[in-house]
Amino acid sequence: MHGANRTGRPFTGDHAGILLYRTLYKFGLASAPQSSAADDGLRLLDARITNSVKCLPPANKPLPAEVKQCNAYLKAELKQSPDARVILALGAIAHVAVLRAHGLPPAKFRFAHGAQHALGEGHLLLDSYHCSRYNTQTRRLTTEMFEAIIERARDLALLECAS
Repeated sequence: MHGANRTGRPFTGDHAGILLYRTLYKFGLASAPQSSAADDGLRLLDARITNSVKCLPPANKPLPAEVKQCNAYLKAELKQSPDARVILALGAIAHVAVLRAHGLPPAKFRFAHGAQHALGEGHLLLDSYHCSRYNTQTRRLTTEMFEAIIERARDLALLECAS
């Protein structure tokens, strides 16, 4: 067990968390630039992180059936945060899971880095490539791209709060 499966906090103790928490901190969405354990004192500020799959899938690659099986949990979590108007999906798996949790057909909403989708009732889905080691090492996702998408999500959320 590695990362969140070991520490109990999403993106904690894995490579993806390094970029994620550093970027959240840079844009005022986390109280510290790194996360080492669930009890390390780090707090998210006007942000929430959840996983679309709650189990530890083989090779850390969830099957569509696993994503579907866990969708009720994601739907319940999203309902617990009714004021959250901007949802940032890290990767295509999260993108599809959020759409399903909103009762929307994934085929009508194409995943693309930087794509923005209206979910209804003032909710927005913003897509990003996952901040995995593979995506960052191959430069499919650069630090600059990720910082821009986090900043955009924050700014969209601030706009939604102001209106």
